[in-house]
Amino acid sequence: MTTYYDQIGGHDTIATIVRVFYEGVAEDDLLRPMYPEADLGPAEERFRMFLEQYWGGPTTYSEQRGHPRLRMRHAPFPIDSQARDRWLHHFRAGLDAADLTPEQDEQFWGYVQHAANFMINTPD
Repeated sequence: MTTYYDQIGGHDTIATIVRVFYEGVAEDDLLRPMYPEADLGPAEERFRMFLEQYWGGPTTYSEQRGHPRLRMRHAPFPIDSQARDRWLHHFRAGLDAADLTPEQDEQFWGYVQHAANFMINTPD
């Protein structure tokens, strides 16, 4: 049985999506301050590992970092609908850079939209 991770091209596809996403974040005046590290490389690696594991790839994320605890890890940062929309904008660019079928794109995009809404912790 192949996983969704395998179906979409595995590591290379996820790495492309995340790389393009962080290229956008690096230039974003609202989102960039939410990444306190001067180098976005470690954040990019963590996000790539998380997505790989979520979609059925290597479990490196949990082995290195434990349970994702996404809301807790993002709690220090005010995330409102504007931040969500900017985040989704950059993630959409990442998905557009990947060579996904329309069905694969729809599945990934649906998850990302749900996750982005779940992360809102500050009312508008």
